[in-house]
Amino acid sequence: MMYHAYQMLADLLAPLHAATDDAAVSCAASPMLASGPAFAREWCTLLQWSSLVRLRHERPPFDIPAVGANGAGGERVAVSEEAVHTTPFCSLLHFRRDVVPGQPRVLLIAPLAGHFASLLRAMTATMLADHDVYLTDWHNARDIPLSCGSFGFDDFVAQLISLLDWLGPGTHVVAVCQPTVATLAAVALMSEDRDPALPRSMTLMAGPIDTRVNPTRINELAVRTPLPWFETNLIDTVPARFEGAMRRVYPGFVQVCAFLSMNLDRHIASLIQAYQYKLDGETAKAEAIRAFYTDYFSTMDLPAEFYLDTVSRVFQQHALPRGRLMVAGRRVDLRAIQQTALLTVEGENDDICAVGQTEAAQELCSELRPNLKSHYVQTGVGHYGVFAGRRWAMQVYPLLRKLIHETEQRCVEAAQSVHG
Repeated sequence: MMYHAYQMLADLLAPLHAATDDAAVSCAASPMLASGPAFAREWCTLLQWSSLVRLRHERPPFDIPAVGANGAGGERVAVSEEAVHTTPFCSLLHFRRDVVPGQPRVLLIAPLAGHFASLLRAMTATMLADHDVYLTDWHNARDIPLSCGSFGFDDFVAQLISLLDWLGPGTHVVAVCQPTVATLAAVALMSEDRDPALPRSMTLMAGPIDTRVNPTRINELAVRTPLPWFETNLIDTVPARFEGAMRRVYPGFVQVCAFLSMNLDRHIASLIQAYQYKLDGETAKAEAIRAFYTDYFSTMDLPAEFYLDTVSRVFQQHALPRGRLMVAGRRVDLRAIQQTALLTVEGENDDICAVGQTEAAQELCSELRPNLKSHYVQTGVGHYGVFAGRRWAMQVYPLLRKLIHETEQRCVEAAQSVHG
């Protein structure tokens, strides 16, 4: 089986990796080597980069010690990370700050798609300046015992609703990529139930709401490939050495390798560029690329039932845009969404969720007033540029912040009018 073969190879290479890591640490700690002759610097840089380009299976730390905060005189505000609520499949992280109380509460919904939630590190750090930030930290399925049960698409939606109920009224939701579909479903069901914890706003970023629009290579592959092929060729069982032994999963290393193959030339060029930056002493530029690939090469396994449900319902049946999505026996009716403000964001060059696929939510939420709906396409970026990098921070984020703070103001005014 592929998972067992992969793990055997990883075990065989482990001593080599350990030796490479030790050598890289020694180089970094030696001023003589780091600033010595060209061949020494090249050797040190090569060692450091070889330790980077390797699959890992634990979440990298968020490492956000402090952020700038509005209303704090421009000073840095300390941040501490805490898991405030935990289920077998997810931990709810809260990024606490020492000061700046009373800012809008935001739940960032990270993708359950092969990478850890730390892929949203830059987004989290940016939003902390103006918001009270919580984030879904999905667990690696290989570490979840079989006794915890299965976890499919319906369970994902139920988990989102449960987290929002735990957080309580007044939360704003931001979903990135794959969970945008489940987020829409959760908000629709909560709207129908008049749930007091219904989010005040939801921002859907680069997500596959309707993959019939401007289909990408990924979309076309999903449509023309029968579901049994995915189950036969991509699903395997976790080896006995892990807590999730015998759980059926879509291995993270398979998904990341698939994503790499889509843009292999671009990734190679980026890594070579980072290597050159390091040699030239442009540390900040090299570090930015290094940080991205640290997260990119950190992989997690997905529960098989969740992966297959997603392929079937989202990419093959197009169940949500066709009005046929059923969750726990209930049909999801997006017309029920009438109070939650909506912002959709797309990247002009996104080859994973193409332009138009996320915007489809605007028309599907047909009962939502026009003044509560907005859409934005960020020029010059691909999939990851929507939520990370300079354009995210300088152009996308101000729109998201504006939506949340205007929605907060609208709620305050509505409450005052009722009590007035």
